[in-house]
Amino acid sequence: MPKLSSRNDAVKPSPTLAITARANAMRAQGLDVVGFGAGEPDFETPVHISDAAVAALRVGFTRYTPEAGIPELRTAVAARASRDLGVPFTKDNVAVTVGGKQGIYEFFLATLEPDDEVLIPTPCWVSYPDQVTIAGGKPVFVEGTAERSFVPSPTQLAAAVTPRTRALVICSPSNPTGAVWTEADLGAAAELAREHDLWILSDEIYSELVFEGRHRSILHVAPGAASRVCVASGASKTYAMTGWRVGWVVAPPALAKAIAVFTGHTVSAPTSFAQKGAVAALTGSQDDIPKWRSTFRQRRDRIVELCREIPGCKPFVPPGAFYLWVDVREVLERGAPGPATSADLAARLLEDAKVALVPGSAFCAEGFVRLSFATSMERIEEGCRRIRKFVEGI
Repeated sequence: MPKLSSRNDAVKPSPTLAITARANAMRAQGLDVVGFGAGEPDFETPVHISDAAVAALRVGFTRYTPEAGIPELRTAVAARASRDLGVPFTKDNVAVTVGGKQGIYEFFLATLEPDDEVLIPTPCWVSYPDQVTIAGGKPVFVEGTAERSFVPSPTQLAAAVTPRTRALVICSPSNPTGAVWTEADLGAAAELAREHDLWILSDEIYSELVFEGRHRSILHVAPGAASRVCVASGASKTYAMTGWRVGWVVAPPALAKAIAVFTGHTVSAPTSFAQKGAVAALTGSQDDIPKWRSTFRQRRDRIVELCREIPGCKPFVPPGAFYLWVDVREVLERGAPGPATSADLAARLLEDAKVALVPGSAFCAEGFVRLSFATSMERIEEGCRRIRKFVEGI
């Protein structure tokens, strides 16, 4: 076989997807695995959304759409963004993508020259660094400490800027920590971007999952920054549509157009009938959102309570998203025969306790683990019981 490119050496498979695949394989063997790994709601897509997609199929809406997405969906996204962010947008600001992940990747493709640097606060979503690398850029990590709720300080971000810095990533609420950026930190980030002429990627896929108060975007704090901000979002988390793969970016028109061009040359266009479902999601009943948010908050409170009872585990109470970020350094410091790293701990828990979670090393933060509480209360209680039994047995 001819050799593969060196690009393959620079990236690695998604750890979250790998853990989910391993857990599914174990379930296929008849094993009872409690899954805390997957980053997707466990609710069913609302019926009116599925009905809209089925109706589109039945009338033959199955052909290519415009590369930027159907005008109906782009208009709906622009209207929602204008309402929620307080900045006027039109469909020219919108590019629909195959999931929010593709929109983020194409943002990097559209903004980075070779070796340009991107400031990525850590802990960070697993795909940011690899996407930057594939796009030819260089990820520069800026650590957020527990003392600042895992959000880097403005001083830290400013110190990381170099002449090669091109963009800053903000994920609020955060995957993996559930942390929410304060208005002061958002304002400082906007000023830093203005001073150094940086792009800001604001990943707001979890904007509807804020448990205390309302979601605050950088555009709420600095609406004048709209000319340098790309807001990435989608239908996956808000409407339980992860498998539909419908995302979007809201950005300056030139950037939105560039992202659409990349979509056209890679996947041609987002899936036609899935876009019709997304239109129904944005324009139809929103009644499920507050119900789901309340359920997630109840689950959060319970999993935090249970995790605090596990020796050596210190959970961070997340103000958003559906992840619990847990400091397990005391567990790892016990020495043999216990696990030495977060990856070791995750592997041991999966094989010995039949609990799937994600090691902090996947998010560029050793000594922690991430548990998704997008599962039933019964499974949360059973999973935490197994983790506690495993840890107490080391």
